[in-house]
Parts: sequence; C-alpha cells; structure tokens
Amino acid sequence: MENISCKAELLDAIQLLEEEQAINLKVMREDFHQAYESLKPANLIRNTIKNITTSPYLSDNLLSAGIGLAAGYVSKKAVFSGSSNVFKRFFGSILQFGVTNIIAQNPETVKSFTEYISLHIFKKEE
Repeated sequence: MENISCKAELLDAIQLLEEEQAINLKVMREDFHQAYESLKPANLIRNTIKNITTSPYLSDNLLSAGIGLAAGYVSKKAVFSGSSNVFKRFFGSILQFGVTNIIAQNPETVKSFTEYISLHIFKKEE
C-alpha cells in the first residue's frame, strides 16, 4: 500500500478496506454455512452411503466376500453335514475358513472358472 498524503485519499482507502472487509465477511459466512451443513448427521450419513455405493472397489470386495462365505458354508455342509463329532465339526470349520479365504482372495479365478463351466456345460447344441 502506498503512502496517503491527503484526507481524500485516506477516505478512499478506508472505503476500499470496508468493501474488502464486507466481501471477506460474506465469503466467511458462506463457508461457515457450507461447513455447518456438511457436518449435520443426515448429510454425513448420506455422503457416506453415496461414497460407498459409487466405489467399484468396495462393491467388488463385498461381492467376493459374500461368494466366499457362501461357498465356504456350502463346502462345510457338503463334507461334514449333520456330524455330532467334535473333531469333524472342527475340521469342517477349518475347511469353511479355507474355502472362504481362497475364494474371497481370488475372485478373478473363480469368475473365469464359472465362465468356463457355463460355456462347456450349458452350451447350446448345434
């Protein structure tokens, strides 16, 4: 800022600073209102759900984990169904855990395997 030498320049500088202060106050109020709105619980929940539903990585992981859990449960029931033996139930749980982890960690392999089976078993006869 340059040196002010007369009363008119001083008044102009004061008016300019007051206008700048009014603009800054308006911007600060808008920012405060926006922050206040974003911190409301309903908006936090809505934004979180929107982020979850739009994330392809998360939905793929949930799908893989769900398929893995289902496959592990089915494999346990298929091998050790209705057993009252403690050791068989224990090994059934280990089998379920193993199958669940393998399928959940290798979703592309499972997908390609199911595509292969569907092409060869369910192919149309010509």
